[in-house]
Amino acid sequence: MKRVVITGIGAVTPIGNDIKKYWQSLIDGVSGSSLITKFNTENFKTKFACEVKNFEPLEVISKSEIRKYDLFSQYALVATDEAVKNANINFDQLNKDRIGVIWASGDGGVATFEQQLAEYHLGNGTPRFNPFFIPKRIINIASGLISIKYGLRGVNYTTASACSASNTAIIDAFNYIRWNKADMIIAGGSEASITASSIGGFNAARAMSINNENFKEASKPFDTTRDGFVLGEGAGAIILESYESALKRNAPIIAEIVGGGLAADAYHVTGTHPDGEGALLGMKLALEEAEINPSQIDYINAHATSTPTGDLSELKAIRSLFGTKPNASISATKSMTGHLLGATGAIEAIACIMAVQENIIPPTINSQNIEPEFADNFDFTLHQSKAKTVNYAISNTFGFGGHIASSIFKKFSE
Repeated sequence: MKRVVITGIGAVTPIGNDIKKYWQSLIDGVSGSSLITKFNTENFKTKFACEVKNFEPLEVISKSEIRKYDLFSQYALVATDEAVKNANINFDQLNKDRIGVIWASGDGGVATFEQQLAEYHLGNGTPRFNPFFIPKRIINIASGLISIKYGLRGVNYTTASACSASNTAIIDAFNYIRWNKADMIIAGGSEASITASSIGGFNAARAMSINNENFKEASKPFDTTRDGFVLGEGAGAIILESYESALKRNAPIIAEIVGGGLAADAYHVTGTHPDGEGALLGMKLALEEAEINPSQIDYINAHATSTPTGDLSELKAIRSLFGTKPNASISATKSMTGHLLGATGAIEAIACIMAVQENIIPPTINSQNIEPEFADNFDFTLHQSKAKTVNYAISNTFGFGGHIASSIFKKFSE
């Protein structure tokens, strides 16, 4: 099996549109929550979300291309551009047949779909659809656009496992490279789901916070007063590469990926198993693949969306595997970014990579009253980041349908 390293990362998030700003906001404990500007929320229960601010794609995407691409694809291309530049890649000097893209999304071009359907009905049912309607909205188009932009002819597809989708993409990329089926893969995910149908749908499912009076602090994982997640948007891109390939081109190596666990709750369409059985299995599989024991994990980036049952099931799984008062610090960065659905695994994997590289644990903000059953069990890293040597970090993501994905990142050493 080949070793797989991380040589580039890029991000577009509600708390920063590049890696430097994103990471600084994470360690400073900045909330990305704000009142929704993308549509009129007057008749909606939830009036806030974690929107991307001041997004400027023109440095990467031309005006003509912007008209053809849904926002989720624009986020993908901008995040990937940063990752490619950080990795110092000149694709023309590499074998593009062995470089691929595995990209995730949960909703794809949902905003495009809404807009075109509204225009259809406003036009009294006359079918005058935009010729770019289909390629703008299909979920796999971001993966295709990245491949086309750089001329990459290797493996190319989209993972669609709801909120675990981009972590699944990262794990798939890891496996393709270590099995010697690729030299390099751009993996990650993007989402632009702050739309009327998404907000309305999640409200109907009673999954989303309605704390409009205190929206900056509405995302509060593990807190006894939590009332649901806060929707986010953006993208995260990660360059995974074989160690040999990175050495050959003298690439900057940021971290190493050493394990990935994919599993299922097999329990409920939207709810997690009350005892966290799927989460436990995913983490166990990742640890087994990494050939390490739970005590070697220094940081757990929890999925922790702030839903009443989801947070508890994950904590039960962590306690089952790591015991009480483990070495690992836990934090829920969704308290700052909100929940980016299909893109969440990518930006949280990046948080783990940065924690490994910088030896800093980002905090869980907003949470004041931790579930009493677990309050004394774990280091939840509340309110402030802290310095700590991080040799191994694990990123957990879970999705509707019972999808489970856990990945492990290691401090790189030759």
